[in-house]
Amino acid sequence: MIGHSLGATVMMQLGSFQFSVNDAAYQELRRRTEYNWAAQDRFGKMPALQFTGAGGDEIQLSGVIYPEYRGGFGQLDAMRDEASQGLPLMLVDGNGRLLGRWVIERIEEGQTVFAAGGRPRKQEFTLQLRKREI
Repeated sequence: MIGHSLGATVMMQLGSFQFSVNDAAYQELRRRTEYNWAAQDRFGKMPALQFTGAGGDEIQLSGVIYPEYRGGFGQLDAMRDEASQGLPLMLVDGNGRLLGRWVIERIEEGQTVFAAGGRPRKQEFTLQLRKREI
């Protein structure tokens, strides 16, 4: 799959859920990767640092869904269904590059601009992912 595109509109795929320009599109991707350094205090000098290995790797996706426009109202429920399985999910970017297995730690949702019956016309979401090492 490396080097093969997922499709013109797919931005990223997590498990079976696709983030797409046409429906659940994220507007921001933030990635934080940490590296561990142990400090050893020294008399009269700054602490010596020793690299002890890679730390955590996290991705935060924030986006907006207009359910009446495209994709429907079940998109956030589909994200929650993936998370509730409790399994690491393969993450693939839109160019087909495998990013490894990731877990969903948190899903946040905001709803605004309501229609009759309280149905939101705009849903904002934030998805917090953490890489799982084998």
